[in-house]
Amino acid sequence: MHWCTREEIREVSNEAQKIYDDIRHGRLVVHAHADDSGTTVAVGTYRDGKSVYLHGENHLRQIADSFDSPAQALAAFERLHGDTMRPGPAPMTDTERQTAEARTTLRAPAAEKPEQPVQRTETVPAYAADPGDHDAILDQFLAEHDDWEKWRTWTDDTTHAIHESQTLRVERIHEADPRETAWTVAAYETPVSDRMWHLTMTGATPAPVLKTLLSGLAEEDAWETAIGSPTTEKTVTAATRPLTDAGWKHTLDGRWIRWETLQGDAGVQFDAFAAQNPHSTLATWTLWAGPSIDRPTWAITASPYTPAALLADLAGNLAHGTGIRTHTPVKVKPTVHLTTTPTAPPSTATTAQPSRSR
Repeated sequence: MHWCTREEIREVSNEAQKIYDDIRHGRLVVHAHADDSGTTVAVGTYRDGKSVYLHGENHLRQIADSFDSPAQALAAFERLHGDTMRPGPAPMTDTERQTAEARTTLRAPAAEKPEQPVQRTETVPAYAADPGDHDAILDQFLAEHDDWEKWRTWTDDTTHAIHESQTLRVERIHEADPRETAWTVAAYETPVSDRMWHLTMTGATPAPVLKTLLSGLAEEDAWETAIGSPTTEKTVTAATRPLTDAGWKHTLDGRWIRWETLQGDAGVQFDAFAAQNPHSTLATWTLWAGPSIDRPTWAITASPYTPAALLADLAGNLAHGTGIRTHTPVKVKPTVHLTTTPTAPPSTATTAQPSRSR
């Protein structure tokens, strides 16, 4: 930027740093990127504001245009860069990668680990199985389905898996709390339309349930019903038939319909009120396991237009699927026993003690 003054260079660099920080901290979500004659361009949306067109990399990145909606921004971006357009953010530049590595704190060598107790595994219902390695399950899914592509965000905290049609997307948050949302699935009618339905899943969700969800997303039915349809008595019956066939308890409580195991340690809940309000933030479907639906060990929530076939797959896994649960014996510390035997008196108990008085 030899044509700029020192102050102008500082302003451009400061603005580029702000954009980078917004992307790194998730305030600006990048939808797609492209190559524009050797320069990286991208389109994204601020979580609390407008959509923007980004031009350049590193200290030269700047906002070149803004739009009122993500659909408008993506449509304009595709017209300009349809040939080189790719979903998600661009790979990190060398400068960004070096910066990320510099932030990494060097860890001291781990102390020698004590001998671990022998673990014991048992076969349990799918809803009570261990979560397993969610990242490894996602990697295996992507390796087996070449019509899906994996994209990492700027901080490597989140991975996006996007179908080649760009109408079905999966977001995986790697370091989420086990009881917080770690997975979000969203479906769109077209690559630039508003979201039609979505599903969330917490980090402690058992591995068999996660695998069932990903397998369902790979089926053709997921695309035939990507738009979804309003929830009716027919779709509710279809989604919960595996639970009914398995003899789960069926109860009505006002606007809620529940199906639970006889032990009450897992269940599925349908909210009839939320189903009639597609734009409501309330969950229409909740699948859970644990002490209660209010204190679940893990949970899945789904919006009104979620395909009944996908919900039926999950319900069938809860009702009939199995998985592995690992138990690690707790090593009991030796108990210290206190004696009640009085100590022997000193042999010179009558010896006079020197006085401290003067």
